[in-house]
Amino acid sequence: MISSSKLLSRIILLLCSFAFSTSFAQSITNLKTEYLINPIGLDNPNPRFTWQMVDTRKGAKQTAYRIMVSTDSVALLQGKANQWNTGWLQTSASLKIYTGQSLKPFSKYFWRVDVINQAKATLTKIASFEMGMMNGNNWQGSWIADNENPKLKPAPYFRKTFEATKKIKSARAYIAAGGLYELSLNGEKVGNHRMDPMYTRYDRRTLYVTYDVTHQLKEGKNAIGVLLGNGWYNHQSTAVWDFDKAPWRNRPTFCLDLKITYTDGTTQTITSGKDWKTALSPIIFNSIYTAEHYDARLELKDWNTINFDDTNWKRVINRSAPSGNLVAQALHPIRNVEEITAKSIRKFNDTTYLFDLGRNISGVSKIKLNGPAGTVVRLKHTERLYANGRADLSNIDVHYRPTDDKDPFQTDILILSGKGEESFMPHFNYKGFQYVEVSLSKPIELKKEDLVGYFMHSDVPVAGSIKASDPLIDKIYYATNNSYLSNLFGYPTDCPQREKNGWTGDAAIAIETGLYGFDGITIYEKWLADHRDEQQPNGVLPSIIPTDGWGYEWGNGPDWTSTIAIIPWNIYRFYGDTKILKDNYENIRKYINHIDETYPTGLTSWGLGDWVPVKSVSPVELTSTCYYYADVVILAKTAKILGKGDDFKKYTALALKIKNAFNAKYLNKSTGIYNTGLQTELSVPLFWGIVPDEMKAKVAENLAKRVEADGFHLDVGLLGTKAILNALSENGYSDVAYKVAAQKTFPSWGWWIANGATTLYENWPIDAKSDISMNHIMFGEIGAWLYKAPGGIKPDENQPGFKNVILQPYFVEGLNSFEATHDGPYGQLISSWKRTANGIKYQVTIPANSSATVKLASIRGKRTYLDGKVIQGETFNLQAGTYVIELK
Repeated sequence: MISSSKLLSRIILLLCSFAFSTSFAQSITNLKTEYLINPIGLDNPNPRFTWQMVDTRKGAKQTAYRIMVSTDSVALLQGKANQWNTGWLQTSASLKIYTGQSLKPFSKYFWRVDVINQAKATLTKIASFEMGMMNGNNWQGSWIADNENPKLKPAPYFRKTFEATKKIKSARAYIAAGGLYELSLNGEKVGNHRMDPMYTRYDRRTLYVTYDVTHQLKEGKNAIGVLLGNGWYNHQSTAVWDFDKAPWRNRPTFCLDLKITYTDGTTQTITSGKDWKTALSPIIFNSIYTAEHYDARLELKDWNTINFDDTNWKRVINRSAPSGNLVAQALHPIRNVEEITAKSIRKFNDTTYLFDLGRNISGVSKIKLNGPAGTVVRLKHTERLYANGRADLSNIDVHYRPTDDKDPFQTDILILSGKGEESFMPHFNYKGFQYVEVSLSKPIELKKEDLVGYFMHSDVPVAGSIKASDPLIDKIYYATNNSYLSNLFGYPTDCPQREKNGWTGDAAIAIETGLYGFDGITIYEKWLADHRDEQQPNGVLPSIIPTDGWGYEWGNGPDWTSTIAIIPWNIYRFYGDTKILKDNYENIRKYINHIDETYPTGLTSWGLGDWVPVKSVSPVELTSTCYYYADVVILAKTAKILGKGDDFKKYTALALKIKNAFNAKYLNKSTGIYNTGLQTELSVPLFWGIVPDEMKAKVAENLAKRVEADGFHLDVGLLGTKAILNALSENGYSDVAYKVAAQKTFPSWGWWIANGATTLYENWPIDAKSDISMNHIMFGEIGAWLYKAPGGIKPDENQPGFKNVILQPYFVEGLNSFEATHDGPYGQLISSWKRTANGIKYQVTIPANSSATVKLASIRGKRTYLDGKVIQGETFNLQAGTYVIELK
C-alpha cells in the first residue's frame, strides 16, 4: 500500500510536471490564505485566498478559476471537496473570500485553485491553512502568574511536566500573554519569533500565537517552559509617555493550551493552571523601553527539561485575563532578520571597548566572553559618538525620566557566572543603535568577533527594489528602507530608541514607501484594529497607537490621525482588497463627522502642523484642512465602492464645501499662490488635490519657482516632505523634483548620506539641539517617490491591486538609467529605462493576468517605438508581457 503522504507527493510532482511541460513557463504560485503562506492558527471564519499565475507569454491571462477546499488532501487532488467548491468562475480575479461550510476550530484544511488561461490550459496547485481557537470559549487553560508585585524586577520562569502516552501525529501550542514570552519544550525554544505577542491595547484586545510543536514533543515524559517578560504590559521604566501608569499594568501573565493529536485519532490537551510551578529567572530586570539585565550566576541549568528538580519552586496563582477579546496573531512576526558583524573595535583601556556595526539598526547585540564570576559587563547602545570616540546617548535619552541610576538607558547589564565562555542577548528588549560601548568591572580581552548585532523587525517579505545610475539615490533608498524596517514591530513606530511609539503622522507619511518596498498588509490590518480599539465614541483618535491613554489631548488631528483613512485607502490601492475599507468604514465616518461638527466652516486648525520644518512655518489650518479634505474624499470614494449611495452624496458635498472654503481663504487666484507661497503651502494643496483644476498649472509653476529660489533645497517639514516631490513631478516639473531629491548639500537627504547616514534622520541639521534621532521614518516619502516618478509605477485606483498599473516614468535629467520593480498581487512589475545614443530605451514587464496604461511624455523630435514598431500617441495600453519601448 502507498501511504497517503507518498501518494500526495507523487500527485503534486505530476501536477508540477504538467504545469511546466509547455514551451512557456506556466504555473500558479504564491498561494496565500489571509496573505500568509500555509498559515496555522487563524480565527477569521471567512479567510481570503490569493494566488498568482506565472505565464511569460504576452497577453497571458486567467480566464476562469475554481477553488476547492477539503479536509482530505488526497481527495482534493482527485477533485473532491467536502468543504467548498466555487465551481468554475469566469473571471480574472485572484482574490476570493471563503463562503463554504463553517470552518471548525483547530482543523486543518487544504485548498486547491485551478486556473484556466487564455490558451485553455488548466493549471493546478494546492496549499493549506489551519484554524485556531476561533472563539474565546474554546480555551481550556487558565491565566496564571506568579504571586508577585508588578514592581518586582526579575522575570518569572514557569514549568510543567506531562506524559504523552501514545505515538504523536501532530501537536499545536496556543499561547497568549499579557507582556512578552518565550516558550520552550524539552529545553528548546519554540519557533524563531521575537517579542511575541505583538503590542496591543491590552485591556481591549489580547493576541495569541500558534506554533507547530510536533517535532519538539516525544512519546513519554515532556517538559514545557515559559519565560515571561514585561513588554508594554508591565512598563517599569519611567518616561514622558506615562506607560508605567497604564490602566492594565500588572505582573506578566499567560494562558496556554497544548493540543496533541495521536496517531490513533485521540487527542490530549495540556493546559496552563494551578499545577504549574514558578521561580524567578536570571533576568533580573527587563524593559522594552530601556534594556535588560542578566545575572548569569542565578542560572537554573535545564530549568525547562524533564529531569529538573522544581521542589523549591513556588505555586502559581490564577489571574483574570487582560481582556475578554482574545484574537489570533495572524501576521508576519518579528525576527532577528539579519546578523551584522562588527565593522571595527576600539580599545580605550583594559576595561572599555567600543564596537561599531557600521550602520544604524533596530535590534539587539549579542556578546560572548570569558571572565571571572561577578564581573559586571555594561553594554551601552548609541547612535553616535562624542569627539573622544566614546558612546553618546544625548540625542536619544531626552524623553527618559529615570527615578534612580538602576536602569540606564539602552544599556544592557550582564553579570558573569565565571563558568567558561558565556554569551548574552536580550530576550525582551530592542534598541536603536550603531555603536556598543562595553564597560567591564574587571579587565577582559575582547576581539572584534566577540560582538554581533541583530537587525530585528517585523519580517515582512521584500516587495520592491530600486536601482539608479546615481549611487546617491541607491544610498538614499537603502537608508529609507533601513528606517522603515527599524520602525516596524507589529505596528509602525517613529523611532526604535527613545520612543518606540506608534506615531500616526509618521506612519501616514511612510505608508506608500512601505507598501512599494514590502508586503506589509498583515501588519497594517493589525494596526488598524488597534485604531478601532483606541477610538473614542466621538471619533477622536490619539496621536500614538497603541497608547495607555497618552495622545488624546496633544499631537492628534487630521494631519496626524488621518491614518484611519489614509492607511486603509492605500492598502486598497495596493492590494485591491476591500476588507480593510469595510472594517474601518464606520471609524472613518465617525472621525470625519467629529471634525465636521467641531469645525462647521470646513476649515480646521486641529493638528500639529508641518512638524520639524527646515526654517519656514506654514499655518496649521492650511495643512490640517488639506488632510481633512483628503480624508473626506477617501470616505466618499469608499462609500461608493461599498455601495453606500447616500453617504457618497453626503461626503462628496462635504469635500466640495471644504475645498471652496479653503481656496476662498488661502488661494490668490490672480497670482496662483497659496498664503505666502512657501514650499509646503503650495505643495500640500497640489498633492492632496484641493487646488482647482484650472489653477494647478499656475500653482505648480509658482512651486517650481519657489524651489529654484530656495536653491533647489527643501524648506519643508513632515507634511511638506510628503507632498513636495510628488507635487512637482505630477505637474510637469519632474526635473526640479529630482534636483531636490538628489541634492548633496544641506538641507537634503543627500546631505545626511554625505555625513555617513545609513538611516533617515529626524531633523535636517545634524547638529540640531532637539529632535535629533538618527533613525526616523518620517521623512521617508522619497522612497515611494522613486517608485512613482523616475520608476513610474503607480496603482490605478479604478483597477486597484495593480490589476491595471499606470506606468508613467519621468526620464529626469541627472539620471542615465533607472529601474524599479514591485511585486504586486499579480506578480512582479518591472519598469526600467536607460539613455541611449538616440534617446530612451524603456523596458517593462507586466505580470500575467494584469495590464498597464503607459503614459510617456513626448520628447521633441523623437518617435515612440513599441517592440520596434512606431506607435502614435503618448498614452497606450499593454497586456501582460515584456516589452521594449524606445523614444528615438
